[in-house]
Amino acid sequence: MRRQRMVSKLTLKENATGYMFLLPWLIGFFLLTVFPMGMSLYLSMTDYTLKSGLDQANWIWLGNYIRMFHDAEYLKSLGITLKYVVISVPLKLLFALLIAMVMNRKLRFVGLYRAIYYIPTLLGASIAISVVWKRMFHRQGPINVILSNLCDMLGINFTAKTWYTNPNLAIYTLVLLTVWQFGSSMIIFLAGLKQIPDEYYEAASVDGANTVQKFFSITIPCLSPVILFNLVMQTINAFQAFTQAYVIGGGGSSVGAKSMQFYTIYLYKTGWTAFTEMGYASAMAWVLLIMIALVTLVIFKSSGTWVNYGGGE
Repeated sequence: MRRQRMVSKLTLKENATGYMFLLPWLIGFFLLTVFPMGMSLYLSMTDYTLKSGLDQANWIWLGNYIRMFHDAEYLKSLGITLKYVVISVPLKLLFALLIAMVMNRKLRFVGLYRAIYYIPTLLGASIAISVVWKRMFHRQGPINVILSNLCDMLGINFTAKTWYTNPNLAIYTLVLLTVWQFGSSMIIFLAGLKQIPDEYYEAASVDGANTVQKFFSITIPCLSPVILFNLVMQTINAFQAFTQAYVIGGGGSSVGAKSMQFYTIYLYKTGWTAFTEMGYASAMAWVLLIMIALVTLVIFKSSGTWVNYGGGE
């Protein structure tokens, strides 16, 4: 009995020590995550504005959420965001996979190439790169110069346009910038490719399989868990895209930039530009969270039909 009490005291002491080490993280978690989320949920059901103050906020229940269905600009920003996600994520993953397969070969200076290809991921989200990218797609920028010279060689009439002010082209400047930031996905794909045994490909060669058959019968099934991870991460990132679109589009002030007004940009303008619609902006933030969660859930639910874990799991 006495021994059990001593063991119990020792266990409590060990648990207390563990919780003491966890205390800074727990304080930060509740103060910087749980409390702000709770306040945001509360504000989403009020007409709170930063100008009037919290004491003058009126409780309107689901009024902000219902308002979204009648807000044409909100619905447009949602459509633009969905279009961006649907186009940019598959293109980025495809390009990253192709480069990873090239980097998986025994090439000279392959380590240097991998480092070079990863650099855009480190720089791509910065404001400086967004400004440079904007200049590249100007009417007199290098992209139009290259296209003009190429069309002249082919005898095709080409009229240079500023991409980011053209409603039909503006979003594709952001898509290209996103695809250019393929480094992180490439590294993850490369790690997955390294785990595929060479014996699989050797056996397929003996059976007479060509390169395309090996890709779809061996590479894709073995790499499917990695594809799932990259798909989920890049989809979540795409829904939250903000910096590049805000810098290149100038906050959605011009006609062409309106086609780059993502969900996050409209949320920012609503809540912070004039400090007037913080309650409505909070509701938009919660809808974005729920939307990302639902899309992620659909991806995971569908993964059972196309992800192969190799052990029948």
